[in-house]
Amino acid sequence: MDKRGSPSPTREGKRPRRGEASTETDDGDDYPGTNPLDSLEDGLNFSDTLVALQIMKAQFPLIDKVSLQPFVLRSQVYSSVSDRTQVDREIESLRRSKVLRVFKLNTGQDDHAIMFLDDYLKQIDRVVERMEEKKMPDLEAFQWFKLHVLDMRLEPNISHQDLHSLLSLGGRVKEKHISLLINGGVLVRQLIDPDMYWFAIPNVGSLLKGLNQGRKELLSLLSRRKYKEMLLAALEKKRLHLSLLDMRFHLRDLIGSGHLKTVNTPSGLLVRISKD
Repeated sequence: MDKRGSPSPTREGKRPRRGEASTETDDGDDYPGTNPLDSLEDGLNFSDTLVALQIMKAQFPLIDKVSLQPFVLRSQVYSSVSDRTQVDREIESLRRSKVLRVFKLNTGQDDHAIMFLDDYLKQIDRVVERMEEKKMPDLEAFQWFKLHVLDMRLEPNISHQDLHSLLSLGGRVKEKHISLLINGGVLVRQLIDPDMYWFAIPNVGSLLKGLNQGRKELLSLLSRRKYKEMLLAALEKKRLHLSLLDMRFHLRDLIGSGHLKTVNTPSGLLVRISKD
């Protein structure tokens, strides 16, 4: 039986399909020394959203020259927890409990990133440290932001009026304080309504272009196969050239979003481009 987003590790009772046993590695480069104990196939089936988030956080790729705390895409959680309604409900509960924050990403798609609140606060602290090194003024705005805005506003956006009001709980707010928060990457103005802001993850912008390009590269790699499919064990060893994020990150994303589906076979888990 085909499973989209929640494949079972069971591999019995299925006849091999066309191309399923192929382990060709002629598309792109392979990563040497991939650890089989860290296989994605062993991490695509969870019953608890928080556990899935914690595992994916731990497996977030180490990226040179990008100072960024781990984040998880909502689509990636869908790849590992079969009940999407459950995922949405549990993420909402964790958000309201101030365990994590949810961010709308500026990718041109309906992408949402999830970051544990403790990691988000660390990310903000890194921004402040860099600004302190440059002797920039008015950095108290970030402390006001953490103590009053983040604590009171749990939604992914905020109006200019509400932002000003909450920041005022920390001190006398001026427009330069809000400009500093925008420059620091914790706020982004909405294009449709300039009086509204999205909360944002500082330094994530350098990965967003690669996120879109990596999606296209992975789909292109599979589309060049005769049957537009490949065994997961071989596929996750491939090296993406257009994204700093690794193959596992992109596989989870595209499986969870429905662009790819997985099929259990006697040879292993097969990844195939979705026809719909």
